[in-house]
Amino acid sequence: MPALLRPALLRPALCLPFLALAACDELAVANDPVALAELRGSKSCIAAVEKQADVSGAVVDTTVPIVELNRYVIRTASGTPWTCITDDNGKALELVENRTG
Repeated sequence: MPALLRPALLRPALCLPFLALAACDELAVANDPVALAELRGSKSCIAAVEKQADVSGAVVDTTVPIVELNRYVIRTASGTPWTCITDDNGKALELVENRTG
């Protein structure tokens, strides 16, 4: 069996394009520390919410005006909103599930 078709090598080879795309986002804003922190913050918050809620497909809700720095509203696929607070480097520090009712 050719080396590239071996299952142990095929999985990492399939992931490489996605890793490259993720790196491209950060390279595009590498010279802008504020934009880089914002990008890292949104990614970190999405990952933290998905892990905490045990879901996938969470997104940053840009329809809610946020005036505080380092705060994001993240919505899960079911529509549940979460507030995420990050440090200055974009690492998620605190999550709060917003419940109504």
